[in-house]
Amino acid sequence: MQSDQDWLERAKTVVRADAASIEAILDSVDDNLIAVARRLAACRGKILVTGSGTSGNVAARGAHILSVCGAAAFYLSPGDGLHGGLGVLQADDVVLALSKGGSSAELNDFCARAKTLCSGVIAITADPASPLAALSDHVITLKLPADGDLGGVVATGSSLAAAAVTDVLAEMLRVARDYSWESLLFTHPSGAVGRDAEKSLKRLGSN
Repeated sequence: MQSDQDWLERAKTVVRADAASIEAILDSVDDNLIAVARRLAACRGKILVTGSGTSGNVAARGAHILSVCGAAAFYLSPGDGLHGGLGVLQADDVVLALSKGGSSAELNDFCARAKTLCSGVIAITADPASPLAALSDHVITLKLPADGDLGGVVATGSSLAAAAVTDVLAEMLRVARDYSWESLLFTHPSGAVGRDAEKSLKRLGSN
């Protein structure tokens, strides 16, 4: 039987591991990340964000944040892509693929085929020697602590780190494309964000 103190210590251990995983990606904030941001900012088409499993959930969130910040981004699962969804890709589009291990056969098949249809594939992965990294044009490597994920199995800290990277890219694209806070709030009129839009604009300014 676990005592209350045992539960508290276990909870704090998980929070510390999550925080360490996010902080570790500071080492990935480098010239390579800037090159990826410039590549995405220059994209004249759509940004298709994809991933399998937990990475797929992070990819869906990333696509949403990117679109909120003014990028023409959307999520498509590798499974749906391999059942015909790949037909959405056009020559000016870019694929942003998320995978901790970079060895998902379904994701890698999707990306290999996508590469022949669009202008390039960008990977966010913890394994720069993975098959996904090998077929990608740009790779952002997640430099994660060994104990960042629960039991080294459940993608807890690593998924938060990947999400943080997509957040970074979203803000860099927002600035690069001069997508003002006024424009962002115009396209986000619902919820607390829309309710407090006027106050937010006063605090942030129009740019």
